[in-house]
Amino acid sequence: MLTWLDILKFTQSGNPEPDEKIVKSDSEWKGTLTEEQYFVTRKKGTERPFSSEMCHSFEAGKYACVCCKTPLFDGTQKFDSGTGWPSFTQPLKTNAVAYHKDHSHGMYRVEALCNTCDAHLGHVFQDGPKPGGLRYCMNAVSLEKIKATSPVYETVVFGGGCFWCTEAIFQNLKGVIKVVSGYSGGHIKNPTYKEVTSGLTGHAEVVEITYDPSYISFEDLVKIHLTSHDPTTLNRQGADAGTQYRSVIFFRNEKEKNIIQNIIQEIQPYFDDPVVTQLAQFEYFYKAEDYHQNYHELNKNKNPYCSVVIEPKLKKFRELYSEKMK
Repeated sequence: MLTWLDILKFTQSGNPEPDEKIVKSDSEWKGTLTEEQYFVTRKKGTERPFSSEMCHSFEAGKYACVCCKTPLFDGTQKFDSGTGWPSFTQPLKTNAVAYHKDHSHGMYRVEALCNTCDAHLGHVFQDGPKPGGLRYCMNAVSLEKIKATSPVYETVVFGGGCFWCTEAIFQNLKGVIKVVSGYSGGHIKNPTYKEVTSGLTGHAEVVEITYDPSYISFEDLVKIHLTSHDPTTLNRQGADAGTQYRSVIFFRNEKEKNIIQNIIQEIQPYFDDPVVTQLAQFEYFYKAEDYHQNYHELNKNKNPYCSVVIEPKLKKFRELYSEKMK
């Protein structure tokens, strides 16, 4: 969650890197925008207050930059500020919006721009609702409501010890649609739990996470995984020992591999020992037996392992990532 201090740091030290950058000539922008859209987004104009129905619309949905169609805000973060312009408490992603100092009109303000195409959106103020305290005061003409379509979900496979623990952690995250416990990284098809626990099949206990990338990014999931278990112990998590309990992330392409490697380098200074998380090309995921699915929720009052091992991990996770929890 961004705060005013984060916004000031961006204005002083530079903005986060966007997912992509779109550059067009002035004439190209004129050819795709209305006169008012061009005036506001490319010439830093301001629309009249209360001139748009968007000020009074609070239904679910996402809002994109009218110029480049990059998703910028979520309707769940929209609120009635009474100012006459649509207002949001947070951007959809940290790197969706760029910030610049604005000394125009004899005032000091922070200008908000689309980080993808540099379209002027409005300004950010520090008088918004808690907990973030931000008010993104946007020109409605700079935004467009994204038409509802079938969501596009993505999957990732992580291993970090007993899959009962890993499943319980990721089930609590916003943007995570489904978590399935299973096996990956071995050399036989459709292994059983008994075969995997023998350590002879080469599989790791893993979870397959289905998530909505418009709510939570691959990068965030990797960081959460690496900081919610011990990535420095080889083939072990606590008392659970064996190759089936290894720390592992299965990547599907070079882009994902590079992201994982960069994050490992980023977090390494916070650990006394080297991170030994294995990076492996994803091949197959085999769903575990039904009694392993949703294990913590169904057995937290039955199996002492849940209270002794899983609950302390969940407690630490809630403390670290409370803003990302459902």
